[in-house]
Amino acid sequence: MTTETGATTGTDEPTTDPVAELTASFTELYGHAPEGIWAAPGRVNLIGEYTDFNDGFVMPLALPHTALAAVSRRTDGELRLHSTDVPGGVVQLRLDELAPHQGHGWAAYPAGVVWALREAGHPVTGADIQLSSTVPTGAGLSSSAALEVVTALALNDLFGLGLSLPELAVTGRRAENAFVGVPCGIMDQMASACCTEGHALYLDTRDLTRRQVPFDLSARGLRLLVVDTQVKHALGDGAYAERRAGCEAGAAALGVATLREVPYAALGEALATLAASGADESVVRYVRHVVGDNERVERVMALLDAGDARAVGPVLDAGHASLRDDLRVSCPELDLVVSAAGAAGALGARMTGGGFGGSAVVLVEEERAEQVAEAVRKAFAEAGHTAPRIFPAVPSAGARRLV
Repeated sequence: MTTETGATTGTDEPTTDPVAELTASFTELYGHAPEGIWAAPGRVNLIGEYTDFNDGFVMPLALPHTALAAVSRRTDGELRLHSTDVPGGVVQLRLDELAPHQGHGWAAYPAGVVWALREAGHPVTGADIQLSSTVPTGAGLSSSAALEVVTALALNDLFGLGLSLPELAVTGRRAENAFVGVPCGIMDQMASACCTEGHALYLDTRDLTRRQVPFDLSARGLRLLVVDTQVKHALGDGAYAERRAGCEAGAAALGVATLREVPYAALGEALATLAASGADESVVRYVRHVVGDNERVERVMALLDAGDARAVGPVLDAGHASLRDDLRVSCPELDLVVSAAGAAGALGARMTGGGFGGSAVVLVEEERAEQVAEAVRKAFAEAGHTAPRIFPAVPSAGARRLV
C-alpha cells in the first residue's frame, strides 16, 4: 500500500479493520451476517508476458493489495452482488438465467465464476456477495482475477466443492474467457490463487507445474517498485485478442500446437520459416517476442537461484524492448517510466501486464529507490502526464479465508 503522496518506502498501517467494516456493511445490506470473509490478491508479473496463452513460462508475485469477499449461501437460485467500490445498488441475477456476454459490468466477473462452477456440474444454489478491493483497476495488476479467485474460493468453501487452488484458478479463467469475453491466459488467476508470501511463482502454464522461488530483494539491498501510470487499459477492446490470434497463426505456420514448442535455440530458423511462408510481419514479431520471453523467464529463474538478483535488471530492459517493439503493447507513459528510471540509475525496468497503459516494474538499489521514484515523477510532470502512483512490490500471500 502507498500513502496518498505515493511514498516508495514501507507500507501503510490500516487505520480501520477492513474485515470488520465489510462484515458490518454486508449485514446492513443483506439483513444477516456473512458466513465468512475471503481474500485474493492482485499480482505483478516480474517477467514473462503474453506467454501464458502460448503454454509458456511466467514469473508473477502476489501483491498486498487484495479483493475481499463477504459471502453467504442461498438456496433459492438467486445471486446478489454488491461492491463497496462501485456506485450503485445490489445486482440481482437468477442462476438459471446466467449466460455469457450479457454485460453486467464489474459483476460479470463474480457472476461468471458462479456460471462456470455450475456449468462444470457443481451444486452452487445461490449466494449473497459483498466485495471490496484495494487492487487498482485498469493498472495491469489483475484486479479482475482477484475478484474471480476470491469468489471461487468462497463458494468452494461454503458449498464443499473440494476444488484445489489450481482448479479454482482454471474456473476463474473460464469465467473471464467464456463469460466475460476476454481471451486471457491462466497466469493472473494462478498467481492470485497460488502465490506464497516472500516468493515469486515460477509457473509452467502448459501443465500448471509451479515452483515457489524465494524473492527477498531487501536481503540483497534491492527493491522492486511498481509504477502505476494511471493510464487505464481495457483488454476487451480487441488488441489483446488480435495478438493471441497472431500467435496462434504463427504456431500453425510452424506446425506446432503452441509457440511453447519452439525452442529459443531454433528461433532464428523459425523466423526464417515464417518469412519464407509469407506470414504477416506482425506474426513474425509476435513469435519473436513469445519465444524470447520464455527464455527470459528461465534466465531470471537461473539468476535468482544463483543469488544474482542484480543481473535481472538487464533482462527486464530486454523484455520491455520486446514488448514495445515486437509485441507493440507499450505506450508513451510506460516507455517514459523505463527511460527515466534507467537514467536515474535503476538496474532495469519493464512494463508489466497486458499493456496499453497500466504499470511498470523497476528494479533498483534500495538506497536509490526514492531517487529513482522522484526522477520518474519529475519526468511525468515535465511531460504533462498524470502523476504516477509508485509503491514497493512486496511478495505476499495468495488466496485464503480470513474469517
